Amino acid sequence: MKRICVVEDEESLSDLIKMNLELEGYAVEVITHGTEAFLRAFEMDTFDLVVLDVMLPEVSGLTICKEIRKYSRVPILFLSAKGTVQDRIAGLKIGANDYLPKPFDLEELLLRVQVLVEGIEEVSSPIERIKIGNHLVDFTTFQVKHLDSNESIDLSKREIELLRLFYTKNGLVISREDILDALWGNDQFPTSRTIDNYILTFRKVFEEDPKNPRFFHSIRGVGYKFTLEN
Repeated sequence: MKRICVVEDEESLSDLIKMNLELEGYAVEVITHGTEAFLRAFEMDTFDLVVLDVMLPEVSGLTICKEIRKYSRVPILFLSAKGTVQDRIAGLKIGANDYLPKPFDLEELLLRVQVLVEGIEEVSSPIERIKIGNHLVDFTTFQVKHLDSNESIDLSKREIELLRLFYTKNGLVISREDILDALWGNDQFPTSRTIDNYILTFRKVFEEDPKNPRFFHSIRGVGYKFTLEN
């Protein structure tokens, strides 16, 4: 049974959504406080979809979405009374998959939920291992194994998150700012130099010639591009 988390502080609306989703065969959990949803962001990957109100008390849905994206690619459907084009673009830019303005037609909500949940196999079942040159990266153990020597090294959780982000953006240029937003969110400590240091580490691990990289490329004035050869 597919599991859906509904984050909505308006009790009558959350009850209505929950009832109708359950009638469609989904298991539904409702969270009514923004703070609780924010603190539970790390476990949202256990759901198949998050229906998230933008205008929540305590912590906004936008902030919660950013926090969820640090840990998971679970589909997120925003609900909001703010339905301008600019509002929808802002929500999609920070990682939401869809945006439904209030008031909405219940049938439309159910159809959008169905579309997002049906695409769940590709979105929320992340690749566990990838091969970069002569190295095998295991996202589940945080280890990198050299396929020739069989030697392995351990990576930090942040390094693994960054590698996963690069893999999902294979062949695309990613700015340092976008990387910081995706992995650190509102934390103030990291700087763009932090990303540069991670890239230097990756080049030492994966590149035969770190000064002439095959995989981790610098794009002057913008950021980086990860190119994984087929």
